Amino acid sequence: MTSERVISVNTQHLVSANHSLPSLALQVTKLVDSYMLWIGIAEGSPDDAETSVFQGSLCKDWACAMPPKTPGTIPPATSLFRSSSTDIALSMAQRLAKRFQKQIFLSVDLPTTFLSMGQGLQLLQEAEKGIVVTLKRIENDSSS
Repeated sequence: MTSERVISVNTQHLVSANHSLPSLALQVTKLVDSYMLWIGIAEGSPDDAETSVFQGSLCKDWACAMPPKTPGTIPPATSLFRSSSTDIALSMAQRLAKRFQKQIFLSVDLPTTFLSMGQGLQLLQEAEKGIVVTLKRIENDSSS
């Protein structure tokens, strides 16, 4: 049985369920047994999602996590670069690596001013939910 090892890049515009939150742009680079993800605020229309990616910052909060070798353990992870005092990308990358059993490189490019406001946690939840839905779709497309 031969499996294709194709690298692909997919950019999505994620509309928030809460209309007071901004839309998000998500770029997924599917590598061999790993994903490189960038998520940030989407500027403009859904057709402009790629523009948001190019205007964003990869190294604002960037982390890498590996799937755990032993079920129930915390996935090993490290911050690759961070410019804030939080490790948003680190913990989210660990959850994604555990869920999808793949290496995850995750860059979270959300404004710290927005995250420190009352809806910051809700925006992060929307971001993670959008990533999970997108990766599930990619995984299902790959298996068929």
